[in-house]
Amino acid sequence: MTITRISTYLPPWVGPAGGRAAGLDEDEVTMAVAAGLVAMGKDLAARVVVVTREPALLEGGSAAVLCAGLGLSNDTEVVERLGGAPAALDAIATAAPGTLVIGVDVTDGAGAGAVMVGDEPAITLAGRVQRSLPIRTRFTDGSTYVDDDARLLRERGTRASLDAANLTDKPQIIAGLPARDAKPFALPDAPVLPTIGASSPFFGLASLADAANSGLLVALEQATLAAAAITGPVEVLRQEPPAQEIPRRTANPGGDIKFALTAYDRAFEPKLHWQAGRCTECGTLAFPPRHHCLGCGSQDSWELTSLPRSGEVYTTATIHVPVPSMQTPYSVAIVELDDVGVRALVTVTDTPASTVEIGDRGQMVLRRVAIRAGVPDYGYAFSPEGSRQ
Repeated sequence: MTITRISTYLPPWVGPAGGRAAGLDEDEVTMAVAAGLVAMGKDLAARVVVVTREPALLEGGSAAVLCAGLGLSNDTEVVERLGGAPAALDAIATAAPGTLVIGVDVTDGAGAGAVMVGDEPAITLAGRVQRSLPIRTRFTDGSTYVDDDARLLRERGTRASLDAANLTDKPQIIAGLPARDAKPFALPDAPVLPTIGASSPFFGLASLADAANSGLLVALEQATLAAAAITGPVEVLRQEPPAQEIPRRTANPGGDIKFALTAYDRAFEPKLHWQAGRCTECGTLAFPPRHHCLGCGSQDSWELTSLPRSGEVYTTATIHVPVPSMQTPYSVAIVELDDVGVRALVTVTDTPASTVEIGDRGQMVLRRVAIRAGVPDYGYAFSPEGSRQ
C-alpha cells in the first residue's frame, strides 16, 4: 500500500501540559478537515476513515459535515472509528487505494494527521497484537477509571506486547505513549511526537518520511499494538504553526441562542460546502443564496457554485459586548473573496482578537461557530496568512 501524501496539523495554542490545545472553535471534525484537505491535494477520496476517541456527535455521526468540509459528494463512504494510535496505524496500513485516513486528538495534546492512499507499495503492516489490559476505562455516564500503576503498564502492556509481536527490529519510533515511556523501547534518536492518541502515528510516519528512513513505527495503546514500516518515498505537508498562548476570554452567562433544525437544514449545503447562489439568467452571485436575483430580478433561477477559499480583509471589528453562551472578546471580518466580487462576514480564528487588520490576506477554514442546544454548528472563519504554517 502506498501513501501519496502525509499531512499533519497542530492548533496554534499551547495547552496546560505543554502540548497543543484545540481552539474554542475547533473539534474532531474541523481538525480532520484541516488535515484531510491538505493530504488529498487535488485528488478526491473515494472513501474516508476517521479514527478518534472524541467524536463530535455520538448519535447520527459527522459524516455529512466531513464530506462537505472536504469537498466530497454526500454519497462518499465515511467510516468513523473509535480508537487510538494502533487503530489509526492499522487503518492506514490496510486501507484500499483512494482512501483518505485521518486521525484526530482533541484533548491531552490536540492535533490531527491524514494520509491519502495510492496504488504503489510505500508502507507495510509489520505486526499486530490484540491484548486486553484496561488501564483506563470510560463509562456511559462520562466518568473514567484510571489505574495509575506505571510499572504494570510498562511491563504487562508495552513490554509484553512488543515481545508478543516478534518484531525483527527495534522500533525507530513508538507512537501512542508519552516520550518518557516510549524512550526505553525505541532507538536512541527517536523524535518526540506532539500527540499520543489517534493522530500520533501520522506524526511518526511524517518524521520517518522526512528523514527518508525505512525504520519501524510501532503504535501502542495499553496492551494493543500495531507496527508498520515505510518502504518508499512519501510527500510530507505540515501545518504546524509556532505555539502561542491561548487568549484570555470571558465566558458570558445566559441560555443557549435559539436553534431551529429547519434553518440548520436549509443553510447546511451552501454554508458547509462554501457556495454562493448564481443566477442562471445573468450570472449575479448571492451569498448567502437567495431566490430573488438582485441583478436581473428573476425568481428561482439560480444554482449553487463554489466560492474561493482565499481573500483579503475589507474591514474588521472586535466584539466586547457580552453575548449569552459565547466568550468575548472575539473579532469578525468582512472578507473580500478573490476574483468573484463577493464579501463574506465571518469570525476570525487562529489569532488573538484585534490582531487582524484591513488588507490582511488569509484562508477560509471550517470551524465550529457555535454549539446550539447541544448541536455543533459549523461554518467558515478567516485564518490569517502565516497562522497555519
